[in-house]
Amino acid sequence: MNKPVVDFRLLDEHPKMFVVSGPSGVGKDSVLRALFKTDLPLYFVVTANTRKPRQDEREGIDYFFVSRQEFERMIAGDELIEYSNVYDDYKGIPKAQVKKAMATGKDVIFRLDVQGAEKIKSIYPQAVLIFLLPSNEQEWFKRLGGRRLSQEKDLDTRIATVKMELEKAIHFDYLVVNAQNQIRKTVETIKAIIIAEHHKPGSHKIEL
Repeated sequence: MNKPVVDFRLLDEHPKMFVVSGPSGVGKDSVLRALFKTDLPLYFVVTANTRKPRQDEREGIDYFFVSRQEFERMIAGDELIEYSNVYDDYKGIPKAQVKKAMATGKDVIFRLDVQGAEKIKSIYPQAVLIFLLPSNEQEWFKRLGGRRLSQEKDLDTRIATVKMELEKAIHFDYLVVNAQNQIRKTVETIKAIIIAEHHKPGSHKIEL
């Protein structure tokens, strides 16, 4: 049988990799929780973290909370795709988590700081980076100040880090404003980005 003259299978059906990032206090966790209540087939990659969990965080769902000693063992054993030291705490992505995620055939989504997002893009150029922004500086300060600061590192350091992160936002694929009490709008915007990425022509298969 002759091969068809034109291959009409133009849409890429491979699972895609998305990274949601942004400054501390912008609402990444809340956005992702809401996003997973939509009808999109998504797999959330849980990262490892050496800091203590916050009151509303759950082991194995928000993060894998491990000791500094265990994290350093994971580094030595080459068990992480990438890792960074932020506010004197380690964060990193276990290789086993990513392999498990990609095997599901669902889109894979990470919640990472800006350092982690940059590293993922360097390893997987096909990854789509989404940067969450507060609507203004006053709103961001209000959100950050509302946290249990006794569990946080020094505020001056965080402000300096945020300024650096905002300078790097221009290198992300998408910028999305997560305004106070407008989480539904934020989620709908991210959902539209994910759907649009699946309508780009060409293959974007990610090789692990």
